[in-house]
Amino acid sequence: MNALTLTLIIFAVMLGFMAIRVPISVSMFAAGSTGYLLQTGWGPFSNFLNNQAFARFASYDLSVIPLFILMGHFATQGGISKALFQFAAAVMGRFKGGLAMASVLACAAFGAICGSSVATAATITSVALPEMKRHGYSGRLATGTLAAAGTLGILIPPSVPLVVYAILTEQNIAKLFAAAMIPGIIAMFGYMVAIAVYVRLVPGQAPDVDEEAEKLTRAALAGIAPIMIIFVVVFGGIYGGLFSPTEGAAVGAASTFVAALIKREIDWHKFKQCFYSTAESSAMIFLIFLGADLMNSALALTQVPNQLASLVGSWGLSPLMVVSAILLFYVVLGAVMDELSMILLTIPIFFPMVMGLDFGMPKESVAIWFGIMVLMVVEFGLLAPPVGLNVYVVNGMAKDVPIAESYRGVMPFLVSDVFRTLLLLFFPGISLWLVKYVG
Repeated sequence: MNALTLTLIIFAVMLGFMAIRVPISVSMFAAGSTGYLLQTGWGPFSNFLNNQAFARFASYDLSVIPLFILMGHFATQGGISKALFQFAAAVMGRFKGGLAMASVLACAAFGAICGSSVATAATITSVALPEMKRHGYSGRLATGTLAAAGTLGILIPPSVPLVVYAILTEQNIAKLFAAAMIPGIIAMFGYMVAIAVYVRLVPGQAPDVDEEAEKLTRAALAGIAPIMIIFVVVFGGIYGGLFSPTEGAAVGAASTFVAALIKREIDWHKFKQCFYSTAESSAMIFLIFLGADLMNSALALTQVPNQLASLVGSWGLSPLMVVSAILLFYVVLGAVMDELSMILLTIPIFFPMVMGLDFGMPKESVAIWFGIMVLMVVEFGLLAPPVGLNVYVVNGMAKDVPIAESYRGVMPFLVSDVFRTLLLLFFPGISLWLVKYVG
């Protein structure tokens, strides 16, 4: 059996299991096992499993993932999201489309202590959606805004997919977080501009003047103080060299728990639920790690990834053309896979290919810039049909809004995403500007 046939079998097994709704981690594990067994037999396969599982899960760097997830759950259960939205609504409420813009601001601020797109979307939706409906916003604009703004949870550090990318490519997590900061801010303002343009071009989506807009008060400012303090402590400590990203995640989780206690929003039941939810999310991510490791090892044995890299190199395409093609592939792949699965499955294949190209930049800069580009395009899969996980989550909380309306609602934001991606593709220095200040 030749290498290409084996590769096709591996992907066919994975897609077949996914088609019958088998979890992605099990699908990749089954596909990798099939490919590995066909090439090596049972002995080497069992030995690989014995060593690989321990080698992967014994990594100290992996502990940053459950810690940032726990930090997000403490923020969710601690009532911080409500204070964020109230402050943002007071700042933006008097503009046309102001509550939608406030939702974007709230998602950006919540994403700064969460790291999960779906969690950000679901948490802010529970607070913002009833308010937007009460003020006369259309279901299309409300759900589309919240689904799109939720992606800021992985664009603005801390970002779980970015941590996974750092671990896979052996890059500095703090530098990747710094590189994601400006693109995340650009995304936030891009979404707000998209709302401002949309409500003026499409009548009836938002009230012209909101007479009931809340005023900015000291209480609203005090409500966001915990978020500001936690963000400064965690990221100030990381970038100031006081502690590592993993230690920063632990400090952040503890600080967020203390903030929730001070607000008196968390009880024993919610406290336990935070840990249960963190365990579930972490177990899912780690199982995807194991499945992706096995599948990537099976693909490596076929030598097809190396042959593909050599083939692409022989075409004589410019480095930007190669990266553009990879990013388009991610957009297509996002229709059937979640962001973590895409990164775990494809980065071991694409990363060496990209690092072999000459962009006129240091290799570390190329690795960081490519990670930010991948992070931005995988969010397309969270919004675009037929999957659009964020759209499904938000729409599920808006029972009276047809799913088709929610998909129409995210279209202006996808246009904004395209412009932002092109900007950062052709001007890598935008992403890399803050990196030079990280030691």
